Order: sequence, then C-alpha cells, then structure tokens
Amino acid sequence: MLRFLTAGESHGQGLVMTMDGVPAGLHLDIDALNHQLKRRQGGYGRGRRMQIESDRAEIWSGVRHGRTTGAPIALLIRNRDWVNWQQTMYVEPTMPEGATGARRADVTRPRPGHADYAGALKYGHDDIRDVLERASARETAARVAAGSLARQLLAQFDIHLASHVSAIGDVVVPSERLVTFAEAAALPDDGPLRCTNEALQTQMMAAIDAAKEAGDTLGGAFEIIATGLPPGLGSYVQWDRKLDGRLAQALLCIHAIKAVGIGIGPEVAVSPGSRVHDEILPPDAKASVVRPTNNAGGLEGGVTNGEDVRVTGFMKPIATLMTPLRSVDLHTLAEAPAAIERSDVCAVPAAAVVGEAMVAFVLADAFVEKFGGDSVDEIRSHYAATAEQIRRRFEAPRPA
Repeated sequence: MLRFLTAGESHGQGLVMTMDGVPAGLHLDIDALNHQLKRRQGGYGRGRRMQIESDRAEIWSGVRHGRTTGAPIALLIRNRDWVNWQQTMYVEPTMPEGATGARRADVTRPRPGHADYAGALKYGHDDIRDVLERASARETAARVAAGSLARQLLAQFDIHLASHVSAIGDVVVPSERLVTFAEAAALPDDGPLRCTNEALQTQMMAAIDAAKEAGDTLGGAFEIIATGLPPGLGSYVQWDRKLDGRLAQALLCIHAIKAVGIGIGPEVAVSPGSRVHDEILPPDAKASVVRPTNNAGGLEGGVTNGEDVRVTGFMKPIATLMTPLRSVDLHTLAEAPAAIERSDVCAVPAAAVVGEAMVAFVLADAFVEKFGGDSVDEIRSHYAATAEQIRRRFEAPRPA
C-alpha cells in the first residue's frame, strides 16, 4: 500500500526521499516532520557531524496548500557539509571549476563490521568511498522523514509511538521492568539517552565516556511502543503478510541492528508457556476483552490483537573505531589498520528514533491495507465501520 525509496550519499549534496501511496487529504505538519529529523540528531555519544548538520526537509511534490494530494510525495534534505566535500564527491567526470573542500585520498582499508569489504567485492569498487557514502547511517534521515509522514497518518486515528533506550553496552534496564507507553512518551526529546531509569542512564553515559577514551564504540538496545492500534492489522494466511515479520525486517534493515525482539523477545525461549502466553478474560467497560499481560507485544499469529505493539531493536557497536582494528589494504593486500571515518561513539538513541520511523511506516502500511481508501476521509469511514462491527460483537453475550 505504502512504499518509499531514498537516494543520496553521506557527503553528497543531500538526501532524496519519495513516498507513494499516502492518501489524499492528510494535513501535513512540516514542523512536526522537521522535529523528528532533529530528534534523530540527538543523544549522548554522537559525533561532530551532528554539530554541522541541521536537517530540514523541503517538500517538492505531492502536497498542495498543506494537504496531501494522493500523488507521490518527494522531499529533499540538503547536506550542509557538502561545501567541504565538493572536491571529493563531485558528480561530473572531472572536477568542476570552483569546487570547494579537500580532495581526499581513496579509501582502501575496509572497516571490520562495516559494509566496506562486502560492498567493494559486490560492486567491484577500488575506492571504498563508493560503498561507505551510501552505506552510511546518514541515509536514515530520509527514513525518519518517511516515518514522520506515516506517523502523522496514524495520529489521525489516535495511534501514537514512543521509544526508550533499554541498554547501553552491559548497562541494562532489568527485563522485569515494564516501561509503559506514557513513561516512554514523557521522556524529553533532548534527554541524553532517553532512558526511564536516571541512575542507569548515568551509568550508561559513563560507559560511553570510557569507550570514547579507549577509542572504542558501544551498542545497546531500544524498545518502540505503539499504542492505540486496532486488532486485525497484518495476517496469518501467508508468510510475507505476518506483521511481526514485516516489523522485524523494518528494524533489521537499519544500520547496525543485528537482532529484534517482539514483546518479551528472547525470554520466550527459556520460560514455560504458562508464564509466556497472555490470558484472555471477559470484557470490561473499556475493552472487548481483558489481557492482564502483554508478553506477546501486541501480536499473535502475525496479527495485532489490540494491545500495545512492543518491538525491541538490538544494535551492535559502530564499526568505525578511533583505535582501529586490523584490516587489509585492498590495493597492496598488506595488513593495515582499518580506515577511520568521522563517526559516533554510540548512536543507540538515534537508532531508536529511526526505529520509530520504520515501525510507523510498517504500521501505517498495514493500516491502509486493512482500511483501504484513496483519501483520509474514505479510510476514516472504513475504520469507523469496522470499529462499530467489533463493538457490536462484544455488546452482549451470545446464547450458549
């Protein structure tokens, strides 16, 4: 139903995002979109690049007078750092007259854990910069823009998302500590790590400082919570329609994410069924049925069940180390230290914002799939009819 593509390099002129399938009639808040871009740039442990860029999106098509038209939406996010890279990243066959910045040497020493080595072999590049410029996490700014469009569509139906950091290195929020949506949503956007436990957050910051001092990097984990979702998004009838699979793919395609958990995640493998599965109790005044727990993370059989959707992403440490690991120069084939590119020590809070964007996009796609229509008003009509159907089903018990 919805789809988006991105283009652009880390130190090129900018990033481009095109998104198709957004229904007509959505009032687009460009300030809210730019606020999400700003959130991605924050967090303790970020590098100098975040002091250079101040991302803002320029809408080029698909929006007129503040409302979507149903046509594809295209937007541009300019790279302010382009002025320092024109002599290295020019598009023309020869360097244009007046190009600014420094002319940098070819990158020939791949970084372990990065796309450098595999990408150079796949595409036959001699200069690894042809790989790392596109494989850079700078591209995620365009994803956050796409996710902002999706979350604005979801907000029309009172569906909202929030996230929190649950681990940095070996400093971990206890697994039995369930963070509510309200707690995650209340975290300040300018907080250092957006962790709900201030004491642990202080320890996390100290761990990042120690890694920086050692020329090392740290990964961690973050949880995304979506609330207000109706039951019935996704499907169990085919493997590629299962919503949990679609969410997992959406998170795993984010740079450095190596594992995904839904609900209590890996704990399901070491706990008995009596402590894993969420019981179903008779309806109360607020719900169709009552679920005392939500270990499943709002998804059963690949379908939303009306509870909060909870998805956790696990991020490896960033591949650029200031004290580089051993590598090989692909030109000389001699052992050499891995290349060093300007980078972060830890980007878990930023990854959480990207994760929110990707989850929002998948949920919006599933929402439009379920309540399809070419305009927001048409989708709203279908949504209301389905909600009424479910309400009637639980209005009164049927004869035994």
